[in-house]
Amino acid sequence: MKRKTVAVACAVILIASACTKDPLKNLSDEESRIYITQRDSTVNFANFNTFSIADSVAYINNNQLVTRFTEVDAQFIEAIKNQMQQRGFVFVPRNQNPDIGITVSRVYSTYQGIIDYSDYYYDYWDPFYWGYSGSSYFFPSYYGVYQVTEGALSIDMLNLKDAPATNQIKSVWNGFIRGSGIFSSQNVNSQVEALFTQSHYLESNP
Repeated sequence: MKRKTVAVACAVILIASACTKDPLKNLSDEESRIYITQRDSTVNFANFNTFSIADSVAYINNNQLVTRFTEVDAQFIEAIKNQMQQRGFVFVPRNQNPDIGITVSRVYSTYQGIIDYSDYYYDYWDPFYWGYSGSSYFFPSYYGVYQVTEGALSIDMLNLKDAPATNQIKSVWNGFIRGSGIFSSQNVNSQVEALFTQSHYLESNP
C-alpha cells in the first residue's frame, strides 16, 4: 500500500512540474535586465558635495575604445545628473575641482561561432520524417558562421577630492546594467533610477 501511495505521489509531482511555467521563458525586456552596484565600503559619501560628469560616453567593444555622444547617451548623462542632485550633490563643471567624477561606458562583447549543419540534421531530423526510414543523411563540409554582440552599461564614480593628496584616482562606486532593451530611449530614466535606489548610501551632507 505504501509503494502505491509513493508512486501516485511521484506521478502528481511530475504532472505538476510539467505544468509549471518556465520562469526563464517569455521574459519582458524589463524582467531580463540585471542591475549590479558595487562600492568602496570605506568611503562615506556624505563627505562629498560636488560632482561632474563626462560629456561623452565611452564605447568599448572587445577592448577597442571610441567615444560617442548619441541622443540616448545624452539621456543617460542627464538622468544620472538628476539622480545625483536629488541626493544633495551639486553639479559643477570639471574645471571647478569636483569631489566626484562620473564616467559612463557602453561595454560590448562581440563573438563568433560555427555551426556544423550536418550535426544539426543528424541530431534533430530523422530520415523517417521524409518517408525514408532506412536511409541516412550525407553532407559535404558545410558550416555556418554566426556573430553575436552583447551590450551592457557601466557607470563609474571616481574620488577626485582626495586625488591630489594620494596621487591616485580611486573608483568609489560602480553601477552595471545588463539585459535586453538597455539602450532604448524609453528605458533610460527607470534604469538609472533602479541603480540609485539600491544604493541608498549615495547621499551628500553639505
